[in-house]
Amino acid sequence: MTATASGQTSELTTEPMRSRRNHWNNQIRRHSFMVPDQVAVKYLDRATTWRQLEERTHAFAAALHRRGVRFGDRVLMAMLNRTEYIEAVLGANLIGAIPVPVNIRMSPAEVAFLLTDSGSKMVVTEAMLAPLIDAAVASAGGVEGIIVVDRPADSDHLDYAALLTEDPSDLPEIDVPEDAVALIMYTSGTTGKPKGAMLTHQNLQAQAMTVIATSGESGADDVASVVPPIFHIAGVAAFAPVFYRGVRSVIHPLGAFDPDDMLDTLEREGTTSVFMVPAQWQAVCAAQQARPRDLKLRTISWGAAPASDTVLNAMNENFPQAMNMTAFGQTEMSPITCILEGKDALRKIGSVGKVVPAVTARIVDPMMNDVKRGEVGEIVYRGPNMMKGYWQNPQGTADAFRGGWFHSGDLVREDEEGFLYVVDRAKDMIISGGENVYCAEVENVLFSHPKITEAAVIGRAHEKWGEVPVAVVVLAEGVDDLTLAELEPFLNENLARFKQPKDLVIIDELPRNAGGKVVKPKLRDAYGSKDEGLAH
Repeated sequence: MTATASGQTSELTTEPMRSRRNHWNNQIRRHSFMVPDQVAVKYLDRATTWRQLEERTHAFAAALHRRGVRFGDRVLMAMLNRTEYIEAVLGANLIGAIPVPVNIRMSPAEVAFLLTDSGSKMVVTEAMLAPLIDAAVASAGGVEGIIVVDRPADSDHLDYAALLTEDPSDLPEIDVPEDAVALIMYTSGTTGKPKGAMLTHQNLQAQAMTVIATSGESGADDVASVVPPIFHIAGVAAFAPVFYRGVRSVIHPLGAFDPDDMLDTLEREGTTSVFMVPAQWQAVCAAQQARPRDLKLRTISWGAAPASDTVLNAMNENFPQAMNMTAFGQTEMSPITCILEGKDALRKIGSVGKVVPAVTARIVDPMMNDVKRGEVGEIVYRGPNMMKGYWQNPQGTADAFRGGWFHSGDLVREDEEGFLYVVDRAKDMIISGGENVYCAEVENVLFSHPKITEAAVIGRAHEKWGEVPVAVVVLAEGVDDLTLAELEPFLNENLARFKQPKDLVIIDELPRNAGGKVVKPKLRDAYGSKDEGLAH
C-alpha cells in the first residue's frame, strides 16, 4: 500500500504517478537508476555517488518517519556546508517534511525564535554547533529530538551516522505534490523579526529552469561549485539545476575565505561554473592576477550584493574565457528574477539584466502606477518561482502581495533596451533636502576610487536637510588614511553635490550577513548619529 499526503492509501500501481512528480527527490532517484556510480556530490576528499545519495537520503527519511516526523512537520537544520546537509534536506522532503535552514551565526535567542515560530519538531545539527542548539532548545522547548552529525557528545542527542544504519524498509511511499512546501527560508530580519518564506517544490523547479535556460552551453564534463552557505537561498537553491541536470557538484567548506585556496580547488576539481558574492570575486581576481591558475570556468556569476564597475572589469580581465553573468533576485522569489547574460556583460556593466523567462514584472510608483521607462520605481513580480507566502504570517503575506503583485522593495530603472539597473533598496534611499539620494549609486562611485576597496552609504539625520549621506569605507591595502577633503575633487567629478557624503568613516571591515550583504542597521547604529562632518 502507498501512503498519500492526506493519509489515504492506494495500490502500488499508483507508483508511476508518484514518479511523475517534478521535484528534486525524483531527480535523485532518476540519476541513481540511470548513472548510479557517477559522482553526485564532492565535499573535501569525500565523493558521494548518485546511488549512495539516494540510499542515504532514503535511510534518513525512514529514520525521521520512524521517530514521528510526518508530512508538513518542520525540521530545523543548523549545519556548516557539508554533504550531510543535502542528505538531510532531501530526506525530510522525501516524507513531505519541511526543512528550516538556520544561519549558524545567529545567537541562541535568535535560533530559539525560529524554533518557536516554525514549530520545528526535530533539529539536525553538527557537534561544533550542538551547544548553540542546546541553548536555543532550552529556551524555546517543544523539540522532540536533536540529531547530531560527527559523533554527538551528549547522550541525549541522536547520532546521524547511526540513524543511517537502521533498516529503512519500513518507510512508506509518500506522494509529495509540487505545490507542497519544500523549504521555509527565514529572511535576514534587518527590520523587525525574521519572516519565513515558504518555497514550494514548484518554486525550486522554476529556479532550476531559469538557471538552465540562461547559463549558456553545457557539457558532460560540467562541474558546479557551491560556495555560498547552504543555509542561504543562494546555496540551497543552487542544487535545483544541479540535480535536474545530474551535474557533479563540489561543496566548498565555510570559514574564513581564502582566495588562493578557492582558486586551487576550482583548478583541482575542474569547476566549470561558480557563483560568488562581489567581495569574494574581488579577492579571487587579485589572487588570480598574482598567480594565474589553469581553470576550466565557462560561467562565472555574482549576486547577493552590489558589485562595482571595478570588480566587474577585474572579473572580465582575469577570466576572459568565461561568461560573466549577474544573478539578481531575493529569497521570496527562489531567488532569481533577473539575469544579465554573458554576451551583454561588458556593454551593460552595472545592469542586473532582464527579467527571466516565466517571470512577469512591473516597475511601479507607491500607488501601483507603472512609471515611465527611465524613471525609478519599485519592481514587483508574479511567476512560478514566487513564494507561497510567509509562514504563519498572514499580515506579512498580505503586505508583500498588496495589489496582487509581490513587492520586492528594490528600486530600479529600465533603459531603452529593457535592461534593468538597481538604484537602491526602498528602505535605504535617503531623502536629502527633498532630493532622492540612492545609496547604491554613491557606493558605486566610491568603489571606483583607487584608495577604497569597500564602501557603504547610510543616512544621518540633519537639522536643515532632513538627512545627509555618510560614507563608511574600507581602505585599499597599503593605504593608511583618506580624508573627505582629499576625496572631494573626485566626488565633484562624479556626483551632484547633494549626493556627496557629508562625512567619511573609515573601518577595518564592513559587517556582512551570511549572504554577503552589508548589514546597514549595524552601521546606522554605530555611525548614524555622529555630528562630525555636518557643516559641509
